[in-house]
Amino acid sequence: MSDTASGPGTGTPAPDRPRYRTVDIVVAAVLGVACGVIFWFWGMLWAATEPLFLFFPPAQAVLYGVWLLPGVLGGLIIRRPGAAVLTSTAAAVVSMLLGTQWGVAVVLAGFTQGLLPELVFAAGRYRRWGMVTAVLAGAAAGISPAIWDNIRYYPELPLSFQVPYGVIVVLSAALVAGVGGRLLTTALAKAGALTPFPSAQG
Repeated sequence: MSDTASGPGTGTPAPDRPRYRTVDIVVAAVLGVACGVIFWFWGMLWAATEPLFLFFPPAQAVLYGVWLLPGVLGGLIIRRPGAAVLTSTAAAVVSMLLGTQWGVAVVLAGFTQGLLPELVFAAGRYRRWGMVTAVLAGAAAGISPAIWDNIRYYPELPLSFQVPYGVIVVLSAALVAGVGGRLLTTALAKAGALTPFPSAQG
């Protein structure tokens, strides 16, 4: 679970990744569909729980991390350039098709929420997949909604709302998408579900 290079031993550079295989695309699609369905329910949960956060509305952002999981999880499992973007965008498309109050804008959101963690994985040359990288990728995914939501949905609200909201979104993303994505990858590897991928080693 340490942030070491993938490959046998510790600190050994991993070989260059071959081009995408069919299984890579299929798993990205399956993860996208599964997360898209979860998004559909999560959107309803978000609406239903608004009254619980009337004491401090920005606190509702603690729920946000679930929406940022696909990109981080896709990257950690598939471990190929573009996997985070592909998985996150696929989840957003499924969410849109199922029906969401945010409409087609959710697809653009899904793309950017996959692109930012993708940049984190790219910065590690697609060789580092430990907890530190996962948390950084999760936090990066949270930057997009932290900024965009305040511009799009809360432009007239004071900074006393916008700043805490953005900070809580990023923290939720780091915890749920980052830590959660890393732990879920490890659990799937131990269960033998990731045999076709380098992530099968954990």
